Amino acid sequence: MPIEPIGRTLPGVTHHRIAVNGTELHYVSAGSSGSPILLVHGFPESWWAFHKLLPLLVEKHRVFAVDLRGFGDSDCAEAGHDSRVAAEDLHALVQALAVGPVHLTAQDISGGAAFRFAATHPGDLLSFTAIEMGLAGFGLENFADVAKGGAWHIGVMAAPGIPEMLLAGREKAFLGDFMFPAMCATPDAIGEEDIEEFARGYTRPDGWSGAAGLYSSMLKEGGEMVEIAQSRTLAAPVLAVGAGGGGFTAHTMTNAAPGQQIRSVLLEGVGHYAAMEAPEKVADALLDFIEGVEAGKFS
Repeated sequence: MPIEPIGRTLPGVTHHRIAVNGTELHYVSAGSSGSPILLVHGFPESWWAFHKLLPLLVEKHRVFAVDLRGFGDSDCAEAGHDSRVAAEDLHALVQALAVGPVHLTAQDISGGAAFRFAATHPGDLLSFTAIEMGLAGFGLENFADVAKGGAWHIGVMAAPGIPEMLLAGREKAFLGDFMFPAMCATPDAIGEEDIEEFARGYTRPDGWSGAAGLYSSMLKEGGEMVEIAQSRTLAAPVLAVGAGGGGFTAHTMTNAAPGQQIRSVLLEGVGHYAAMEAPEKVADALLDFIEGVEAGKFS
Protein backbone atom coordinates (compact mmCIF):
# COMPACT_ATOMS: atom_id res chain seq x y z
CA MET A 1 0.00 0.00 0.00
CA PRO A 2 1.25 3.53 -0.74
CA ILE A 3 2.27 5.68 2.20
CA GLU A 4 2.47 9.40 2.72
CA PRO A 5 5.96 10.69 1.89
CA ILE A 6 8.06 11.88 4.79
CA GLY A 7 10.32 14.05 2.66
CA ARG A 8 10.23 15.45 -0.85
CA THR A 9 8.30 13.77 -3.64
CA LEU A 10 7.33 14.07 -7.31
CA PRO A 11 4.04 14.13 -9.20
CA GLY A 12 3.05 10.64 -10.28
CA VAL A 13 5.33 8.95 -7.76
CA THR A 14 4.01 6.76 -4.94
CA HIS A 15 5.94 5.98 -1.77
CA HIS A 16 6.04 2.57 -0.10
CA ARG A 17 7.62 0.66 2.76
CA ILE A 18 8.17 -3.07 2.49
CA ALA A 19 9.50 -5.69 4.92
CA VAL A 20 12.32 -7.70 3.35
CA ASN A 21 15.36 -9.58 4.63
CA GLY A 22 14.86 -8.58 8.26
CA THR A 23 14.43 -4.85 7.64
CA GLU A 24 12.00 -2.35 6.12
CA LEU A 25 12.96 -0.53 2.97
CA HIS A 26 11.44 2.65 1.58
CA TYR A 27 11.04 2.86 -2.17
CA VAL A 28 9.13 4.89 -4.72
CA SER A 29 7.43 3.70 -7.86
CA ALA A 30 6.11 5.33 -11.02
CA GLY A 31 4.83 4.25 -14.41
CA SER A 32 2.31 1.57 -15.25
CA SER A 33 3.68 -0.25 -18.28
CA GLY A 34 6.90 -1.41 -19.86
CA SER A 35 9.78 -3.41 -18.46
CA PRO A 36 10.87 -2.52 -14.91
CA ILE A 37 13.91 -0.41 -14.03
CA LEU A 38 15.33 -0.50 -10.49
CA LEU A 39 17.39 2.56 -9.56
CA VAL A 40 19.93 2.24 -6.71
CA HIS A 41 21.60 5.37 -5.35
CA GLY A 42 25.12 6.00 -4.05
CA PHE A 43 26.57 8.28 -1.35
CA PRO A 44 25.65 10.74 0.06
CA GLU A 45 22.28 10.11 -1.49
CA SER A 46 18.86 8.47 -1.33
CA TRP A 47 16.25 7.72 -3.98
CA TRP A 48 16.07 11.50 -4.49
CA ALA A 49 19.32 11.25 -6.49
CA PHE A 50 17.09 10.13 -9.37
CA HIS A 51 14.34 12.72 -9.07
CA LYS A 52 15.33 14.34 -12.39
CA LEU A 53 15.99 11.04 -14.17
CA LEU A 54 12.90 9.13 -13.09
CA PRO A 55 10.33 11.25 -14.97
CA LEU A 56 12.32 10.75 -18.17
CA LEU A 57 12.00 6.97 -17.90
CA VAL A 58 8.36 6.42 -16.97
CA GLU A 59 6.90 6.97 -20.44
CA LYS A 60 8.30 3.60 -21.52
CA HIS A 61 9.02 1.80 -18.24
CA ARG A 62 7.86 1.03 -14.76
CA VAL A 63 10.45 2.59 -12.49
CA PHE A 64 11.37 1.81 -8.89
CA ALA A 65 13.93 3.75 -6.83
CA VAL A 66 14.93 2.39 -3.44
CA ASP A 67 16.54 3.79 -0.32
CA LEU A 68 19.21 1.27 0.63
CA ARG A 69 19.20 -0.03 4.18
CA GLY A 70 20.55 2.74 6.42
CA PHE A 71 19.81 5.51 3.91
CA GLY A 72 16.94 7.94 3.37
CA ASP A 73 13.71 6.66 4.87
CA SER A 74 14.62 2.98 5.03
CA ASP A 75 15.37 1.42 8.41
CA CYS A 76 18.83 2.07 9.79
CA ALA A 77 21.43 -0.65 9.45
CA GLU A 78 22.77 -2.85 12.21
CA ALA A 79 26.40 -3.28 13.24
CA GLY A 80 28.25 -5.37 10.68
CA HIS A 81 26.17 -4.13 7.74
CA ASP A 82 27.96 -4.69 4.45
CA SER A 83 27.48 -5.06 0.71
CA ARG A 84 26.50 -8.72 1.10
CA VAL A 85 23.49 -7.72 3.22
CA ALA A 86 22.60 -4.88 0.84
CA ALA A 87 22.76 -7.28 -2.13
CA GLU A 88 20.33 -9.66 -0.46
CA ASP A 89 18.08 -6.70 0.34
CA LEU A 90 17.91 -5.93 -3.38
CA HIS A 91 17.18 -9.55 -4.27
CA ALA A 92 14.47 -9.74 -1.61
CA LEU A 93 12.96 -6.48 -2.84
CA VAL A 94 12.72 -7.67 -6.44
CA GLN A 95 11.20 -10.95 -5.29
CA ALA A 96 8.69 -9.26 -2.97
CA LEU A 97 7.59 -6.79 -5.63
CA ALA A 98 7.16 -9.65 -8.13
CA VAL A 99 8.30 -7.36 -10.95
CA GLY A 100 11.49 -9.11 -11.99
CA PRO A 101 13.60 -9.51 -13.89
CA VAL A 102 14.62 -5.84 -13.83
CA HIS A 103 16.97 -3.50 -15.59
CA LEU A 104 19.26 -2.75 -12.64
CA THR A 105 20.79 0.74 -12.62
CA ALA A 106 23.17 1.51 -9.78
CA GLN A 107 25.83 4.07 -9.00
CA ASP A 108 28.79 4.93 -6.80
CA ILE A 109 29.21 3.07 -3.49
CA SER A 110 26.22 0.81 -4.20
CA GLY A 111 28.47 -0.91 -6.73
CA GLY A 112 29.56 -3.70 -4.40
CA ALA A 113 25.98 -4.58 -3.49
CA ALA A 114 24.73 -4.25 -7.05
CA PHE A 115 27.52 -6.41 -8.47
CA ARG A 116 26.96 -9.11 -5.85
CA PHE A 117 23.25 -9.03 -6.60
CA ALA A 118 23.79 -9.24 -10.35
CA ALA A 119 26.33 -12.05 -10.11
CA THR A 120 24.55 -14.20 -7.53
CA HIS A 121 20.94 -13.74 -8.70
CA PRO A 122 21.20 -13.59 -12.50
CA GLY A 123 17.55 -14.53 -12.91
CA ASP A 124 16.56 -11.21 -11.35
CA LEU A 125 18.24 -9.11 -14.05
CA LEU A 126 17.54 -8.11 -17.63
CA SER A 127 20.54 -5.76 -17.73
CA PHE A 128 23.05 -4.03 -15.47
CA THR A 129 23.91 -0.33 -15.81
CA ALA A 130 26.80 0.98 -13.73
CA ILE A 131 27.02 4.76 -13.33
CA GLU A 132 30.25 6.26 -11.95
CA MET A 133 30.93 2.98 -10.19
CA GLY A 134 34.00 1.16 -8.91
CA LEU A 135 34.49 -2.18 -7.20
CA ALA A 136 36.79 -3.32 -4.44
CA GLY A 137 39.48 -5.54 -5.88
CA PHE A 138 39.38 -3.59 -9.14
CA GLY A 139 40.95 -0.33 -8.01
CA LEU A 140 38.25 1.25 -5.86
CA GLU A 141 40.35 0.92 -2.69
CA ASN A 142 42.88 3.33 -4.14
CA PHE A 143 40.40 6.16 -3.64
CA ALA A 144 40.81 5.73 0.13
CA ASP A 145 44.59 6.33 0.00
CA VAL A 146 44.95 10.01 0.91
CA ALA A 147 48.71 9.80 0.39
CA LYS A 148 48.00 9.25 -3.30
CA GLY A 149 45.24 11.80 -3.71
CA GLY A 150 42.41 9.70 -2.33
CA ALA A 151 39.36 11.01 -0.48
CA TRP A 152 39.59 11.43 3.30
CA HIS A 153 35.86 10.96 3.82
CA ILE A 154 36.10 7.24 2.95
CA GLY A 155 38.15 6.49 6.05
CA VAL A 156 35.90 8.68 8.16
CA MET A 157 32.78 6.87 6.96
CA ALA A 158 34.35 3.46 7.55
CA ALA A 159 35.57 4.16 11.11
CA PRO A 160 33.02 2.94 13.71
CA GLY A 161 31.33 5.84 15.48
CA ILE A 162 33.40 8.56 13.83
CA PRO A 163 30.75 9.95 11.43
CA GLU A 164 28.34 10.45 14.33
CA MET A 165 31.07 12.03 16.46
CA LEU A 166 32.25 14.50 13.83
CA LEU A 167 29.13 15.20 11.79
CA ALA A 168 26.21 15.30 14.23
CA GLY A 169 24.51 18.65 13.71
CA ARG A 170 26.73 19.35 10.70
CA GLU A 171 25.11 17.02 8.19
CA LYS A 172 23.88 19.74 5.87
CA ALA A 173 27.19 21.62 5.97
CA PHE A 174 29.15 18.42 5.24
CA LEU A 175 27.03 17.62 2.20
CA GLY A 176 26.47 21.14 0.93
CA ASP A 177 29.89 22.64 1.57
CA PHE A 178 32.06 19.62 0.83
CA MET A 179 30.62 16.38 -0.58
CA PHE A 180 28.57 17.67 -3.48
CA PRO A 181 30.74 20.66 -4.48
CA ALA A 182 33.88 18.52 -4.41
CA MET A 183 32.70 16.22 -7.21
CA CYS A 184 30.01 18.20 -9.04
CA ALA A 185 31.00 19.86 -12.33
CA THR A 186 27.63 21.42 -13.10
CA PRO A 187 26.85 24.63 -11.20
CA ASP A 188 23.37 24.76 -9.66
CA ALA A 189 22.59 21.14 -10.57
CA ILE A 190 22.23 20.30 -6.87
CA GLY A 191 20.27 22.97 -5.05
CA GLU A 192 19.59 23.91 -1.46
CA GLU A 193 16.40 21.85 -1.33
CA ASP A 194 18.28 18.80 -2.62
CA ILE A 195 20.93 19.20 0.08
CA GLU A 196 18.23 19.46 2.74
CA GLU A 197 16.51 16.32 1.49
CA PHE A 198 19.70 14.26 1.47
CA ALA A 199 20.85 15.60 4.84
CA ARG A 200 17.49 14.76 6.43
CA GLY A 201 18.22 11.04 6.30
CA TYR A 202 21.58 11.42 8.00
CA THR A 203 20.20 13.43 10.92
CA ARG A 204 18.35 10.37 12.24
CA PRO A 205 19.84 8.36 15.10
CA ASP A 206 22.25 5.94 13.38
CA GLY A 207 21.68 7.89 10.19
CA TRP A 208 25.20 7.16 8.92
CA SER A 209 24.84 3.39 9.46
CA GLY A 210 24.23 2.47 5.84
CA ALA A 211 27.14 4.50 4.50
CA ALA A 212 29.43 3.28 7.26
CA GLY A 213 28.65 -0.35 6.46
CA LEU A 214 29.20 -0.02 2.72
CA TYR A 215 32.43 1.94 3.05
CA SER A 216 33.77 -0.43 5.68
CA SER A 217 33.05 -3.48 3.54
CA MET A 218 34.54 -1.74 0.50
CA LEU A 219 37.91 -1.59 2.26
CA LYS A 220 38.04 -5.31 3.01
CA GLU A 221 36.09 -7.18 0.33
CA GLY A 222 38.46 -6.82 -2.62
CA GLY A 223 39.55 -10.44 -2.66
CA GLU A 224 35.98 -11.64 -2.44
CA MET A 225 34.87 -9.39 -5.30
CA VAL A 226 37.64 -10.74 -7.51
CA GLU A 227 36.61 -14.29 -6.60
CA ILE A 228 32.97 -13.55 -7.46
CA ALA A 229 34.01 -12.05 -10.79
CA GLN A 230 36.12 -15.09 -11.61
CA SER A 231 33.68 -17.76 -10.47
CA ARG A 232 30.30 -16.27 -11.45
CA THR A 233 29.88 -14.97 -14.98
CA LEU A 234 27.84 -11.77 -15.06
CA ALA A 235 25.15 -12.93 -17.46
CA ALA A 236 23.30 -9.65 -17.96
CA PRO A 237 24.32 -7.15 -20.64
CA VAL A 238 26.30 -4.27 -19.11
CA LEU A 239 26.29 -0.52 -19.71
CA ALA A 240 29.06 1.52 -18.09
CA VAL A 241 28.35 5.24 -17.77
CA GLY A 242 31.34 7.38 -16.91
CA ALA A 243 31.33 11.08 -16.12
CA GLY A 244 33.61 12.77 -13.58
CA GLY A 245 35.52 9.52 -13.17
CA GLY A 246 36.31 9.30 -16.87
CA GLY A 247 36.78 5.75 -18.10
CA PHE A 248 37.11 4.23 -14.62
CA THR A 249 33.64 2.67 -14.65
CA ALA A 250 34.13 1.08 -18.07
CA HIS A 251 37.57 -0.21 -17.06
CA THR A 252 36.14 -1.66 -13.84
CA MET A 253 33.25 -3.45 -15.52
CA THR A 254 35.44 -4.77 -18.35
CA ASN A 255 37.70 -6.44 -15.80
CA ALA A 256 34.91 -7.55 -13.46
CA ALA A 257 32.86 -9.13 -16.25
CA PRO A 258 35.46 -10.86 -18.44
CA GLY A 259 34.07 -12.10 -21.72
CA GLN A 260 30.94 -9.97 -21.41
CA GLN A 261 30.19 -7.35 -24.03
CA ILE A 262 30.43 -4.00 -22.24
CA ARG A 263 28.81 -0.96 -23.77
CA SER A 264 30.30 2.29 -22.48
CA VAL A 265 29.22 5.91 -22.57
CA LEU A 266 31.35 8.84 -21.39
CA LEU A 267 29.53 12.05 -20.46
CA GLU A 268 31.95 14.89 -21.15
CA GLY A 269 31.84 17.93 -18.87
CA VAL A 270 29.74 16.14 -16.25
CA GLY A 271 30.85 15.48 -12.69
CA HIS A 272 30.37 12.47 -10.44
CA TYR A 273 26.65 13.05 -9.79
CA ALA A 274 25.59 12.32 -13.36
CA ALA A 275 21.91 11.57 -12.72
CA MET A 276 21.44 15.01 -11.16
CA GLU A 277 23.90 16.93 -13.34
CA ALA A 278 22.90 15.54 -16.73
CA PRO A 279 19.65 13.56 -16.38
CA GLU A 280 18.73 13.89 -20.07
CA LYS A 281 22.08 12.46 -21.17
CA VAL A 282 21.84 9.61 -18.66
CA ALA A 283 18.25 8.88 -19.73
CA ASP A 284 19.20 8.84 -23.41
CA ALA A 285 22.06 6.42 -22.77
CA LEU A 286 20.00 4.16 -20.53
CA LEU A 287 16.91 4.05 -22.75
CA ASP A 288 18.96 3.40 -25.88
CA PHE A 289 20.82 0.58 -24.11
CA ILE A 290 17.64 -1.01 -22.77
CA GLU A 291 16.01 -0.80 -26.19
CA GLY A 292 19.00 -2.66 -27.60
CA VAL A 293 18.86 -5.30 -24.89
CA GLU A 294 15.18 -5.92 -25.47
CA ALA A 295 15.74 -6.10 -29.22
CA GLY A 296 18.29 -8.85 -28.65
CA LYS A 297 21.32 -6.84 -29.74
CA PHE A 298 23.31 -7.86 -26.65
CA SER A 299 22.31 -11.53 -26.46
